[in-house]
Amino acid sequence: MALLRQPSARLPALSRRWLPLRRGFQYSAEQYRALRHVDPLEFWLQEAKSGIDWFTPPHSPLDASRAPFYSWFPGGSLNTCYNALDRHLPERGAQTAIAYVSAVGGRSRDISYARLHHDVSRLAGAFAQLGVRAGDRVLLYMPMVPEAATAMLACARLGAVHSVVFGGFASGELAVRLADAAPTLVVASSCGLERGKVVPYWPMLREALRRASLAPAVMIHQRHEAPEARVPLAAVPRGSDFDEAIARAPPHDCVPLPASAPLYTLYTSGTTGRPKGILRDNTHAVPLQWSMRHFMRVGAGETYWSASDIGWVVGHSYIVYGPLLAGCTSVLYEGKPVGTPDAAAYWRVVEQRRVHAMFTAPTALRAIRSADPAAEGIRRHDLRSLRALFVAGERADPHTVNHFRRALGVPIVDNWWQTETGWPIAGIQLDEVGGKPGSTSLPLPGYDVRVLDETGAEAARGKLGSLAIRLPLPPGTMRTLYNSDARCRESYFDRFPGFYCAGDAGVLDEDGYIHVMERTDDVINCAGHRLSTGALEEVVAAHRSVAECAVVGVEDELKGQIPVCLVVLTAGCQTPAAQIAEELVAMVREEIGPVAAFKHAAAVAALPKTRSGKILRGLIQSIADGKPYRIPGTIEDEAPIDAVKSGLRSLGYPRLSDVEGA
Repeated sequence: MALLRQPSARLPALSRRWLPLRRGFQYSAEQYRALRHVDPLEFWLQEAKSGIDWFTPPHSPLDASRAPFYSWFPGGSLNTCYNALDRHLPERGAQTAIAYVSAVGGRSRDISYARLHHDVSRLAGAFAQLGVRAGDRVLLYMPMVPEAATAMLACARLGAVHSVVFGGFASGELAVRLADAAPTLVVASSCGLERGKVVPYWPMLREALRRASLAPAVMIHQRHEAPEARVPLAAVPRGSDFDEAIARAPPHDCVPLPASAPLYTLYTSGTTGRPKGILRDNTHAVPLQWSMRHFMRVGAGETYWSASDIGWVVGHSYIVYGPLLAGCTSVLYEGKPVGTPDAAAYWRVVEQRRVHAMFTAPTALRAIRSADPAAEGIRRHDLRSLRALFVAGERADPHTVNHFRRALGVPIVDNWWQTETGWPIAGIQLDEVGGKPGSTSLPLPGYDVRVLDETGAEAARGKLGSLAIRLPLPPGTMRTLYNSDARCRESYFDRFPGFYCAGDAGVLDEDGYIHVMERTDDVINCAGHRLSTGALEEVVAAHRSVAECAVVGVEDELKGQIPVCLVVLTAGCQTPAAQIAEELVAMVREEIGPVAAFKHAAAVAALPKTRSGKILRGLIQSIADGKPYRIPGTIEDEAPIDAVKSGLRSLGYPRLSDVEGA
């Protein structure tokens, strides 16, 4: 039996209670009355004991002695790598663990559980020979290659704390993360592959190490696809070769670790100030195992594909750890949704690998729809294996969701979560409750989600406010910030005592469904009215010619802020941009009303985004207001910044200036 801490769609008055849910059943008053006394702490303890192999089982579910820094499963010891690999060997040794597909390198490779276990155990042995011990940090600077997953699992096997930084990250951003993590070892690939070019990594890593004044051991993974980028080991202080290490080192057993022992740190984008190192512990295995079975609905032997990057939390949770914990085959894809080579890239992989469930970002779907508005690429491929498509990372507007639901003929499951939580906060469980386009639906186990106003009181249903989660957070969520409990309190817990402040704004509707509208910083204050950029974008995205859009609040002397909209038009659009802008203004006036003061829209060639596909609205806002801005290291491409400047100039803002990035 799965347990959801959520209101029933049929029982809006019974809000925010623990409601048990039996597979295949709808919510009902009878279920609520019969099972409302189920203990949530006992639920997680039973999930831990039944879903995970322990060296020493936990004696209780929760240690609350250091609240808000709770510890789940005290007294228990486990190893995440053992649960992801070793326990599967008797039944799944020959099964493919990682199906590697490189659209940019032109290579594919299947790696069995037995082979992955062989490589991971020997790489862990090589790490140990280099002096890496439990609790030491290992920084990984690698692209989307199987060796990156091998290195992550080798760290988990030893109890070392891995910190993955995007391959190709600029030296300055990389140096900040190196300085904070102070790693014993850095594992880096020789290069990354992008459309039509090779990006050497060693020059950027060498400069970052110099800036951080660090001299850790460095292990180089040489990419055979680009021999011109091969790194001479003689030029690398304390350098060693990745492949040689696996070939020569003895295998290393899994180290039993307390459940509260750190598994990894993952740095947020750091668009302002010092990046925050989210610290996650080994309890992560419990909700990941649960979510693969009960949320993603894939099981051992089936194929799961998260079209993300290991530099993001989605890659950690649902490329590497989650699928392997569940005994699945995980697709590891190096490429883009469009352009490698076309807008059917995703559907080609689904067909070839017989993918059962897939995860991607809404912005990837919008890019595909922009390049292929008639969904011809979907029709050309046999996608009968696909049962569901999960989307998260950006708000999934109803227009995009409905487009792909019709084209694919499968549920599109919008879900909401963050780097800090490590697994979904909210989403529907297939075939059990209905979804609502534009909503991330209902909370998953352990998440008691509220909407709070500026005073910390609960907002009325349908009113925009700050999304917050009552403590304790469930297992597998952020333990703290690396090296900074005080900063963690200030960032997440001080604003609303007793709650985790998610930093997102949203509403709970009359059925208790969650609608995540935007980051709290993105709410527009227009003449005393709080306008949701998400609600405005939902209207704009419904236009037949709009592929993507971003609405930001721009300073205005009279109203404080007014909304400004930039849109990317669908491929082949013949309608003049000026006419589309007029139509958008009319649509917003009709749907939201004149209070929105929506009068300014312009078409641009592209919007600036992070590598995960999040539109950089704060950067757009700063450009529009003529304020200094900082280009984050996680940006996908800087070229769209010029497109944004051109679009804003066309709207004639007097505050716009060519202030260069700080």
